[in-house]
Amino acid sequence: MANGLSLAYLGDAVYELRIREHLMKKGFGKVADLHRMAIRFTSASGQAMAIEGVMACLSDEELAVFKRGRNAPSTHKPKNIDLATYHQATGFESVLGYLYLESQQERLEELIGKSIVIIEENSG
Repeated sequence: MANGLSLAYLGDAVYELRIREHLMKKGFGKVADLHRMAIRFTSASGQAMAIEGVMACLSDEELAVFKRGRNAPSTHKPKNIDLATYHQATGFESVLGYLYLESQQERLEELIGKSIVIIEENSG
């Protein structure tokens, strides 16, 4: 299996695509609006909020992948966010990358769907 940061790299791309798709299906058409709205979901703080909300429903394997991503040493220094939040977001992305690589599309969509609801309900 890929390391935590590689899984996060892939998970970030998968999540970004699903969020963009979600926003376009809601009828947002202007690129500036799409970008502004996507940040709520794709920022480290949004992703940390999402993982906190879905943590209880993660399987043992997903939780292990989350921890591997969260605890992976990073050479990147986050901007405008604390390190703990950044690591939580990395763990979230790792789970998504893992599910994508394992072709667990239904579970991937379930977690992304739950994360969208959590973020929409908690970020105004």
